[in-house]
Formats: sequence, structure tokens, C-alpha cells
Amino acid sequence: MIENPIKRRPTRKIRVGSVYVGGDAPISIQSMTNTETCDVEATVAQIQRCVDVGADIMRVSVPTMEAAAAFGEIRKRVTVPLVADIHFDYKIALAVADFGADCLRINPGNIGSEAKIREVVAAAKHHDISMRIGVNAGSLEKDIQKKYGEPTGQALLESAMRHIDILDRLDFQEFKVSVKASNVFLTMDAYRLLSAQIDNPLHLGVTEAGVYRTGSVKSAIALGGLLMDGVGDTMRISLAAEPEEEVKIGFDILKSLGLRSNGINFIACPSCSRQEFNVIKVMQALEERLEDVRTPMDVSVIGCKVNGPGEAKEADIGVVGAAPRSLVYRNGEKSHLIDTNQLVDEIESMVRQRVVELEEAKSKEIIRTSFSE
Repeated sequence: MIENPIKRRPTRKIRVGSVYVGGDAPISIQSMTNTETCDVEATVAQIQRCVDVGADIMRVSVPTMEAAAAFGEIRKRVTVPLVADIHFDYKIALAVADFGADCLRINPGNIGSEAKIREVVAAAKHHDISMRIGVNAGSLEKDIQKKYGEPTGQALLESAMRHIDILDRLDFQEFKVSVKASNVFLTMDAYRLLSAQIDNPLHLGVTEAGVYRTGSVKSAIALGGLLMDGVGDTMRISLAAEPEEEVKIGFDILKSLGLRSNGINFIACPSCSRQEFNVIKVMQALEERLEDVRTPMDVSVIGCKVNGPGEAKEADIGVVGAAPRSLVYRNGEKSHLIDTNQLVDEIESMVRQRVVELEEAKSKEIIRTSFSE
């Protein structure tokens, strides 16, 4: 096995509810609801869909006091940590802090006077909650826009440091920072500049990345490059798509870099004329059926005998396509033959059985470790 060369940048660790961000904590995946916050039922249902596919943290927009009250009801009905997204009105920040927010997403500079910011910080300290400073290329302060003429990495850095200085003066360090842009190169430049200046955890994202396919590609390039540099402690994939899709793409990026395991890592051939079964159709069905599996596992499904055995030997479960029966590998060893026409059912059954085996082994290890201690 090739050793993962990624060395994460040392950062301080903060807490968002039950989830730690920064330090040695796993890189967490976030998304944001797009329902009307005052529609509590719809918002709770959407949050649960995101949690079901692995979301660690969810963000909810709170533009009004009515939304703040709804946020309080939502907080009672979900277990995942919630970030309250607030702009301009510091009284909303105070309200959601009372209602149980786990983190306040604000820009200190647009909250108003330092006295108002001081009240928000006092509430955060009182309730032991963190903050996120969120800087976007599309909403830089007017004087910074005038100074630089256009959004640049230095402009985003200056804006971020301006907000950070406010929290520093108020002796508050329980915060993370984002410097998002819709341009890949601008995003990467801004985060690299910021990571050299502070040791607070960084929230990664390409803002307004676009629709599902192009937005996923842009996010993978920008965030993947930063993560390979060791930059980033939590992330959101901002897509014009349902928020649960953002969570899936986020985990796919982390899995591809060996930074996080969440569910099945499928290895599948792109298909060609050598294939002994319809690889694309089989994989689409497997992804849909096994979406609920959170246990880390490598599953290789290759349509022919050329690359199939090599890939199968490296997977927990591997299938080498042939007609009328395909060869199954388990833990790198040949196991048995299965009906190629029943691949989806057979692979799903094997995966679910493997989940049971792995979870049982994990439970036994926990018991053994607790007794040894």
C-alpha cells in the first residue's frame, strides 16, 4: 500500500456541538438547508436526509426573529449539530444562542458596532458555542473592493483578518474561518494565504460552485488541491442541488484522498466492449441500493478478466465479470462463482453480510480493549 503523503496543517481544535473541528479531528462534512426555515417540518425532514447520508454538521439560515423561533423548534427535533446563519441583526444571534445553536455563522463587520459584537461574543461564551467567520468574494466590504478593484486572494485575506482582529480584541478564539469564491484559483489562493496567517480551523468551500456536475468538478479541483496541501478542517460542497447530494460529493472527495471513510468505496471499470455484463446499469443499481451503508468498505466490480483480478485482490469484495458466472473475491482471495444475471442482488447480499461481520468485529474489539484497560 502507498502511504498517504497528506500531512494536515496543525490547527487549534474547536467544538460545534458534539463535533470537533480542527486539530486531530476528522475533516467534517457540512451542508445547508434550502427549505423555508419557518417550515419546521420540511426543514427537519431535509436535515434528516442529510444525516442519513453522513452529514456531520448542518447549517440553517435565520434571517428573521420568526425564523429564530422556528430554529429553536428544529433544534429540539434533530441531533446533528446546527449552525445558525445570521447577517446584520445581532439580536437574532442572541436569540438563536438561547435557542440552542451550536455555532453562529456571522461576519463581525456586518453585525454593527463593537458593542453589539461584544454582546454576541458574550452570548457565545455563556452558551459555550463557536462561531464561523464567513468571507465571500461576492460581498467584500466597499473599501476593500475599491482598494483591490476586483476580488483577489489578498482582498479576501484582508477582509478575513479584519473580522478576526475584532474577535481577537474580544478575547474569543472559538471560531473557524472561510474565504470562499466561485473561481477555483481565487479560492485556492485565498485559503493558502489565510492558512499561513492563522492557526484557527478553516472551513473550505467553493461558493456558488454551480449545478451538480460542474459544481462537483470545480469543488473537487479546488478543495482537493487544498486538502492535498493539508489545508482544511471542515467543508461544504455548494451546489445548485439537493443538500444531501452536497454531503455525498464531500465524502467522495475525502474518500478519494484517503482522508475519511464513509460507506462504500466503489471501484468500477468505465465499461468497454470486453464487458461481460452491463457495468453501468449494475453500478447505478448498487449505488442506489447501498446508499444507506456507512461502514467503510472497498467493493470492486469489473466487467472482464483483464483488470478484474488485480482490482479484486485489493478489495474487501471483488467481482470479475464473466458469462454465465462471475468470480467473487473476498479479502483478496478467490471465493466462489455467482450468476452474472443476478449480480446486483448477489453483491448487495454480500456487502450487507460483510457489514454485519465488520460491525461484530468492531464490537468485540471495543469490549476487548475496555477489559484490557
